[in-house]
Amino acid sequence: MKKLDLISLADLTPEQFSRILSNAADMKRGRATGGAARPLEGKTVAMLFQKPSLRTRVSFDAGITQLGGHAIYLAPEEVGLGGREPTEDVARVLSRYVDGVVARVFAHRIVEHLARYATVPVINGLSDGEHPCQALADLQTIAERKDGLAGVTVAYVGDGNNVAVSLLLGAAMSGINMRVASPEGFEIPWQTVGQALSLASTTEARVDLFRDPQEAVHGADVVYTDVWTSMGQEDEAAKRRRAFQGYQVTPELLAKANPGAIFMHPLPAHHGEEVAVGLLDHPGSVVFDQAENRLHAQKALLSELIGGSVAS
Repeated sequence: MKKLDLISLADLTPEQFSRILSNAADMKRGRATGGAARPLEGKTVAMLFQKPSLRTRVSFDAGITQLGGHAIYLAPEEVGLGGREPTEDVARVLSRYVDGVVARVFAHRIVEHLARYATVPVINGLSDGEHPCQALADLQTIAERKDGLAGVTVAYVGDGNNVAVSLLLGAAMSGINMRVASPEGFEIPWQTVGQALSLASTTEARVDLFRDPQEAVHGADVVYTDVWTSMGQEDEAAKRRRAFQGYQVTPELLAKANPGAIFMHPLPAHHGEEVAVGLLDHPGSVVFDQAENRLHAQKALLSELIGGSVAS
């Protein structure tokens, strides 16, 4: 059987995508489908990290354990990925030891390179290009709060970064209408927009781009933002703070969305920058539900890619 990697959310077929979200919801409710409660029994997953993490590390480690598997965390200084040892050699060695690899890296090309040379499934736990695991958790959260995905309108305000890229692809695949407001020079890459439009042609989703956050938020069911300065961009922090003035999500901006709109953020948040102080505690905030759903969505993903689908 050909291995399946998750480097981009678009790597999933519509059937796999739908099955993972369905199984994630089942797992959150405390029941695995198909009777495979521990699909990683006897399996080992390497967690290869270049970047530190709270949610990615703990949710994957806990999820692997709950599925019956064993996680091995490999810190940057232990491997020296691409430095002390070439990426292709790391991929080929790990493939002799483990049943899958979760990689949290700086450059997207690194996780692509790992997948090319590994003979076991590779999961992108985050790169500068995409964050597909976050998008799966986001979509699970939206489906819970809005009783489904098709026809929901999401307004994303801020940097067209890895989180925005994966969310846009996931929205297009699931029939969500996505409205993105970014300042000039910080938009989602046009290649991704084109890919999303192609995916949206089969789901009747809309993709709309704006400069004005208020225009993007008007009529939205979900308002989403992320940090202005991601890890590894610290030298650009002052420049980015200037560029993103007016893009902070405040209670006043959230009020321009539809009644009952929810607020989302992948965390960690920079309070007082992209998000107003106190907004994470707003009645419409589902930020900590998102964080929890990383566990459930990733368990479903691990079951699909490494344990064999738990679908009946």
